[in-house]
Amino acid sequence: MIDLAPDGFETLWDARDVARYLKASRSWVYQKAESGLLPYVKVGGLVRFVPGRIREIAMASAGTPGPGQQG
Repeated sequence: MIDLAPDGFETLWDARDVARYLKASRSWVYQKAESGLLPYVKVGGLVRFVPGRIREIAMASAGTPGPGQQG
């Protein structure tokens, strides 16, 4: 599913959208973006995310044990 604006271009997500998709807090999203774990683009002074890249990262890490977990 691609989010398209009325003009047909893919829309960018803000931190709230990413947080909702990942079921995380906005502060977590900003922390991961700042640390380089979530790719983002700057539009003016605003942090925005490409939905497809966020989905790819989520799917790539799905089922991957987190720190302290055995897989």
